[in-house]
Amino acid sequence: MRILLTGNMGYVGPIVVQHLRRQHPNAYLVGFDTGLFAHCLTTSTFPEVLLNEQRFGDVRDITSSDLAGFDAIVHLAAVSNDPIGNKFEAVTDEINYHASVQIARAASTIGVRNFVFASSCSVYGAAETGEARTETSWINPLTAYARSKASTETALNQIDRQGMLVTCLRFGTACGMSDRLRLDLVLNDFVASALADGEVKVLSDGSPWRPLIDVRDMARAIDWAIEREALCGGEFLTVNVGSERCNYRVRDIAEAVAKAIPSTRVSINQNAQPDTRSYRVDFRLYASLAPKHQPQVKLDQSIAGVRDGLTALGFHDPNFRDSQFIRLRVLESHIFKQRLRANLRWGLESGHASVK
Repeated sequence: MRILLTGNMGYVGPIVVQHLRRQHPNAYLVGFDTGLFAHCLTTSTFPEVLLNEQRFGDVRDITSSDLAGFDAIVHLAAVSNDPIGNKFEAVTDEINYHASVQIARAASTIGVRNFVFASSCSVYGAAETGEARTETSWINPLTAYARSKASTETALNQIDRQGMLVTCLRFGTACGMSDRLRLDLVLNDFVASALADGEVKVLSDGSPWRPLIDVRDMARAIDWAIEREALCGGEFLTVNVGSERCNYRVRDIAEAVAKAIPSTRVSINQNAQPDTRSYRVDFRLYASLAPKHQPQVKLDQSIAGVRDGLTALGFHDPNFRDSQFIRLRVLESHIFKQRLRANLRWGLESGHASVK
């Protein structure tokens, strides 16, 4: 099996590569990434050593020739969160939506069998009721990032797929340790705050719901999707990925972190304006379709993984929100140093490179 992973040099990619290499030792794994966060490592070695090949390029420039010969494409590449999307709204639409659809169209014309799109439960936005959102629920994306994911799902359902299976995996908020750790995610941020300041500050009243999923469980879902057959969900499938126990209120996440890191204080802003991004998610469809790939990592294990990983790094930085662990700060640094343009393209044009 030949598998191409776009955006493999981000937060999720290294864990997916590790999982796929374990589960498919003979697979030919290729990464495709522009390298914006290549240096944001928490390990002494590059996780790409597990790949057969690493290619460098911008997903906006991918053509059919880049995709030729692959059985499956795992499309992770994206402007990765709300703060970046808010600052680079047009670029978010360009990368997350237009480039994603362009890649899928190209893949369908050259015989790629499975196209896996990393979508997000953020498309649900503000839930109108307390009922858990299903795949057929009305979506209400509130941010540029969420809108880009919703638009891509719609377009992937409408293109001529020519027999290619498309799986849109609606992931909850990612968490857990990675070779390229992000601390701009709610659970990871809380753990870092507890270690650096001895306090977790919840900026809302703590009541909003968030579905969480550990990066290791995201990898399990992707592994399932790259080999999914049409009889299991149809030629086009959008599915919430997680389990019922993955739904948490923000205040419960904070309390769990405090329990795992002794002497941590939790402060909740009871006077905060309501956070409208609140939704519980129904994961029964995923449970029925992928019983052997269900989430295995519990909340306390995700917390422990980040805690232990940061402790091993000697982490104690109270200013971590201005560090390379925050993706927006990395992009801003690239732009300030004139390495990167405002359209998130490198300052110097270069062709695709290949490292074998």
